[in-house]
Amino acid sequence: MTPKELLDILSVAEKLKCNTRHSYTSSGRHESVAEHSWRIALMAMLLESEFPHADIGKVIRMCLIHDLGEAFTGDIPTFEKSSADTEKEDALFATWVDTLPDPVRREWKALLAEMQAMQTEEAKLYKACDKLEAVIQHDEADLSTWLPLEYDLQLTYGAENVRFSPYMQSLKEEIDSRTRKKIADGKK
Repeated sequence: MTPKELLDILSVAEKLKCNTRHSYTSSGRHESVAEHSWRIALMAMLLESEFPHADIGKVIRMCLIHDLGEAFTGDIPTFEKSSADTEKEDALFATWVDTLPDPVRREWKALLAEMQAMQTEEAKLYKACDKLEAVIQHDEADLSTWLPLEYDLQLTYGAENVRFSPYMQSLKEEIDSRTRKKIADGKK
């Protein structure tokens, strides 16, 4: 990869630092898409000993690229995102990936196909981290930033994505416990 090609890729990725998500940080500002991607990559790294048969390096790479389509569309909260929105984001991302130099193009296309198929332990782990991090972030934000629909969503979001792993199920249970406590404490 030439230096120009590297800088061009990084320029697109930089937009994820500017594009904010629906979530707030514990300090009260909107979380960026890049911050979310970084933290799910960190989660994957920290889970390596729990998933000794998984290629955690691959999971981390999935985490780092999974929302790059949002560099073109911005973030749309899951409860507002339509299938047309997803198709548009995926198409714009795929078109951009097709312009990347090899071997980046080949690797990212393979990763995206694996992530879409959701058949491997790596893809399932990336997706579970993606969903759970959003719930964790909401729990860390002030309750005043939550929408009414999020009180229920916090306890259901990602539940189907953790079923593949007893460890991830227990992590979701711990997160749910913290969510319930946050809600109870907020209603006092």
